[in-house]
Amino acid sequence: MKFDIKKFFQKKKVDKKVPETTAEKFVSWVKTIVWAIVVVMIINGLLLASFVVPTGSMENTVMTGDFLFVNKFIYGPTTPQVVPFFNIPLPFYKFPSPKDPEKGDVIVFIFPGYRDEVEATEFQYYLKRCVATAGDTLQIVGNKIWINGKYSEFPEHTVVDTTAFEDPTDMFRTFPVGLNFTRNNYGPIRIPKEGDKVELTQDNYRQWATFISRENHKIENDGNNIWIDGKVAKSYQVERNYCFGMGDNRDHSLDSRYWGFIPFENVVGTPLIVYWSWNTNLPLSKIIDKLSSIRLSRIGKLIN
Repeated sequence: MKFDIKKFFQKKKVDKKVPETTAEKFVSWVKTIVWAIVVVMIINGLLLASFVVPTGSMENTVMTGDFLFVNKFIYGPTTPQVVPFFNIPLPFYKFPSPKDPEKGDVIVFIFPGYRDEVEATEFQYYLKRCVATAGDTLQIVGNKIWINGKYSEFPEHTVVDTTAFEDPTDMFRTFPVGLNFTRNNYGPIRIPKEGDKVELTQDNYRQWATFISRENHKIENDGNNIWIDGKVAKSYQVERNYCFGMGDNRDHSLDSRYWGFIPFENVVGTPLIVYWSWNTNLPLSKIIDKLSSIRLSRIGKLIN
């Protein structure tokens, strides 16, 4: 018997059934859409994502209406975090990261919530510059940043509005509650580091209550004692590493000065390049104006 090796390895052609009925066509369409969403979710989680800059808090580093490609591998790839197109958050796992956020990095991160929120009411990605990391002591004096007692130079594209009015009521909005910091005169404050021990008193309870709750503990105060998870506590040991984010448009940015520290695990990537840029506030119905707003000079710009 003669063995034909070509026929042995030759794949048999299988006729693929072409959808014929309306129901079959609909099922085929749904499968295609679901598969496309799954592929986008995997790529978004592991490697690369797209991000549209919604505000001017980072001008002139990035501009409102810039479309950015974001490197998601650098701080640790994740399983899918949201369902694309619907912005529905998913439980996710973050893999070990090649590096942690460093001072000077432009970071994309999951917004942790406003100052007094344990959890953000809506899943959102924010974009800021990391100006301090876990274990650093940060102080802002006259809008100038000092880290561990050393002056920190302004990034290249920082916008400082010398005409901006320092609202005296700012102290009632800044983080943490009760320390009366302002936007331009802030701190000194230590950026929490895993293992840090925080002494708890009646005087600083409000300062730390939301922070401890964000680390998934129940904290209560009966006026005499502070309770964590049902036990009287006189101190608390920090469980995660954090960083401090600020906008390059210093006087027109809601950032860590107002809502607090960013957990390392919330940092999902860094922007690489602007692949498109136009006025996102213009509706598509005004297509001529929309096309006229394209910023050709921004396309291809590297972010640093």
